[in-house]
Amino acid sequence: MTSSPPAPDPLTAISPLDGRYHFKVDSLRPLFSEFGLIKARVKIEIEWLIHLSRQDELPEIPNFSDETITALRAVIDGFDLDAARRVKDIERTINHDVKAVEYHVKEQVLALDAVRDAVEFIHFACTSEDINNLSYALVLDAARDEVLLPALTKLAGILRSMAREHAAQPMLSRTHGQPASPTTLGKEFANFVSRLENAAAQLGRVEIVGKINGAVGNFNAHLCAYPDAEWPAIARIFVEGLGLAYQPYSTQIEPHDHVAEFCHALSRINTIIIDLDRDVWGYVSLGYFRQKAVAGEVGSSTMPHKVNPIDFENSEGNLGLANAILGHLAEKLPVSRWQRDLTDSTALRNLGVGIGHSVTAWESTVRGLGKLAADTDLIGSDLADNWAILAEAIQTVMRRHGVPEPYEQLKALTRGQEGITRDALHAFILGLDIPPKARESLLALTPSDYTGNAEQASRDV
Repeated sequence: MTSSPPAPDPLTAISPLDGRYHFKVDSLRPLFSEFGLIKARVKIEIEWLIHLSRQDELPEIPNFSDETITALRAVIDGFDLDAARRVKDIERTINHDVKAVEYHVKEQVLALDAVRDAVEFIHFACTSEDINNLSYALVLDAARDEVLLPALTKLAGILRSMAREHAAQPMLSRTHGQPASPTTLGKEFANFVSRLENAAAQLGRVEIVGKINGAVGNFNAHLCAYPDAEWPAIARIFVEGLGLAYQPYSTQIEPHDHVAEFCHALSRINTIIIDLDRDVWGYVSLGYFRQKAVAGEVGSSTMPHKVNPIDFENSEGNLGLANAILGHLAEKLPVSRWQRDLTDSTALRNLGVGIGHSVTAWESTVRGLGKLAADTDLIGSDLADNWAILAEAIQTVMRRHGVPEPYEQLKALTRGQEGITRDALHAFILGLDIPPKARESLLALTPSDYTGNAEQASRDV
């Protein structure tokens, strides 16, 4: 799009996205700032003018030469903060943000001889929402391709590396917070790789939609001025030429269903990362991960020893804010009274806020993951202290060989019992009426061996 406009002084910003976390959302500022929105509107106005110049049914507007089209697009490419300030100056006088863009574009193109006589075809037959919905669509599309999907690819790549690094490290599982059948440390990261990549693919499949069909969606003014023009086809070609899907049915506003779908897809991604944050936070609490201390950092204002999992906590907090905003937008935007009300206009301006809190959170998660070091001795010791988890394996083998009430026998031996030892289990196994080979296999089994296909699954992700 363009270089990022400067942020306000972080110390005076109301929003933490423009204050404390401003450096984490630099990639979003050219898109979701008001500067970014105004520039997108300028693009739509100029591209619509160029598109109209190519229509044989509109003889009053000349077919612009390549040189003229290049000069028109230079207005888009050269749009800077001074140009944005000029638009805002106009807006202060007329109190209409989109009309201000139209007037600014007219000012910019009057110097072009080939355009001067066609200047009133700027914003021809358009309602403000024709410009706005396409502008937001372009911004969302760019944010997804340039920021969101690359960031998710980076996070998934880090998790994949951790899955493979720890693929063979057996670890005690905890279901309901209690010791359960073992997994490997790598497999737990592999689970998140799979979930994130599936969710990112869903985000990538959201169809970004646009419309340009006038004040109430019926090409009223278009057909009044040029009744013989094929306006639905003209509109479709224009919208698809912007890289968007065409919306043929609308009121004054594009229904925003695709924006809701986008927000829901992003919210699901955030929910997965909340799950990751909480799991890793828990493993840090158990001591399964040590956190690498950063020189000069302080963990607590009073307890010098502390190295807190603040990155995962920061991420979780920002993801909650993001999902609250995205959830509201998904519920609010598809609802508009009759042919139009203005509630979507102010709500849409917060798309960047929901996305900004998401990106801020993802970066915190990445930072936190980079500080982790697995304490394999502690993980192994915890596993070795829980021989009772082999009860599942033993009763399942007993079922295969027809031993009566296998589950009940293991329940009586292990449920609620503390300190079930290797010797206690082996004594039980030796008394079973099962084939010798099955008995030998169970006697050889240890908690660290009982991980199923977790290692291979970790390497395959």
